[in-house]
Amino acid sequence: MQDRRFVSEAPGLRLTPDLGLFSAPLARPGNSMFSGAQQQDYSAMIWLKRRDKLERSQQKCIAVFALVCCFAVLVALIFSAVDVWGEDEDGVTEENCSRNCRIVLVENIPGELSFNSSSHLPLTVGLNHLLDQAKLSVEIVSPYWALTSTDQGARVYTSYQGQYLFQRLLSLKSRGVKLKVVSDQPNSTELKSMADRYAEVRYVNMTALTRGRLLSSFWVVDRKHIYIGSAGMNWKALSKLKELGIIVYDCSCLAMDLHRIFSFYWQLQYRDYIPSIWSKRVTAVYSRDEPLQLTLNNTDASAYVSTSPELFCPKGRSRDIDAIRHVIREAKRYIYISVTDYLPLVNRSFRGSAIIRYWSPIDEMLREAAVLKEVKVRLLISLWTRTHPLTFNFMTSMQALCTGLPVCSIEVRFYRGKEQMGGFQHRMNENKFVVTDNAVYIGNLDWVGSEFAFNAGAGLVFQEPENQQDGRDSIVEQLTAAFERDWFSPYTISLLSGSTTLQESQHGKQKLQSLKTKTESREHE
Repeated sequence: MQDRRFVSEAPGLRLTPDLGLFSAPLARPGNSMFSGAQQQDYSAMIWLKRRDKLERSQQKCIAVFALVCCFAVLVALIFSAVDVWGEDEDGVTEENCSRNCRIVLVENIPGELSFNSSSHLPLTVGLNHLLDQAKLSVEIVSPYWALTSTDQGARVYTSYQGQYLFQRLLSLKSRGVKLKVVSDQPNSTELKSMADRYAEVRYVNMTALTRGRLLSSFWVVDRKHIYIGSAGMNWKALSKLKELGIIVYDCSCLAMDLHRIFSFYWQLQYRDYIPSIWSKRVTAVYSRDEPLQLTLNNTDASAYVSTSPELFCPKGRSRDIDAIRHVIREAKRYIYISVTDYLPLVNRSFRGSAIIRYWSPIDEMLREAAVLKEVKVRLLISLWTRTHPLTFNFMTSMQALCTGLPVCSIEVRFYRGKEQMGGFQHRMNENKFVVTDNAVYIGNLDWVGSEFAFNAGAGLVFQEPENQQDGRDSIVEQLTAAFERDWFSPYTISLLSGSTTLQESQHGKQKLQSLKTKTESREHE
């Protein structure tokens, strides 16, 4: 026992019970220390590799997170440029919208006027009929809101048509019809009254955007009926002024496109700049290059909507000036133009001074059509206290272009209103359209360079195929007849007598002197 205890406790020896023998140890103490160091080195290497891998993973996560953040910021900026989602279009698309439409020409003919031929549907009747059709929504853009206003003077002129229309707009709430209005007149008492009575009203700061005015005048009803024309929501436009427009029924394709212009105005509230990125919900559906193919009163036609100024034209939208030039260029026999003012000049202010430049697009097209294409051109312009004196110079120059050319025809006449107390002119012609032998353009702007450059307006173009049979239901035939009725009426005068009438007036002298003063001051600079 002692020997076994001694042996078992002897250093360097190990007892192997199975063999009953003593054997030497497997490793020396020095070797064990070396193996432990190797294990520590290996463990350290594994830990370093794991740490490097973890650091790389963390760097990747940080990089991915940064990219996600940048993408989110970019998307937020894009979404904030214009409301990307726009407004719900009630499921109407290019594929399912209606193209079989009915069109009606509407006019306001003041009671003092008397024409040999019958007039078309009264404007007030047409607008009230649109309200009768409304079941879901009425969207209105108008440069003026004075349906219930009165003129104070020797006599007080009121209009029951305007008051009645205003009350009907207020009553839409009781029928569950939404009323939405866009204007650039935040001080309008009527708009404030409508906003207090449930209507949604938004204002566009045109001064900050273009230094112009919001002169668009159109309605969109239930996204399927539309009105567009010269008349705004002014009692005078419904009673005392000569106005013209069109109403198109059951035409959701065209209404969808005009609604997108309304939607763009709607999104401009509180903005002092035009976003550089456009929502698809405000881009054009149809254009001059890709017009809508439709049927108007059982007549085949194509149509598209245009707008001004260029800053307000999103991708694919045709400008008003391009639409007008397209209509003029396609004319084969005649071009009839009826506008309040015609002046190929742009007048703008820059650093406190006025800069006036020649604006040639329409002028050049008319001269080319008359001289080179032998198309008959007629211009009917309103003669009133604000007619610019240079209008007569430009018209005289254009009419003289055909001197000595037997196949060239350019005629100019002026439509005279009746001036009342306070400078207001009754019976004045406010029409803004051009009609040719195959196309029609009806818009909101006068044909003045400054109007197209700074003011917001909208236009509508209808074109008929060349082989179209003439008929009274054709919009081209209807508008041609309306123009010729005005042209041959006793209320028009020739270019020469119109020039004498205005240039001898005190107003004309003041405007000419003002223009000379601005020109001289600019030359001194």
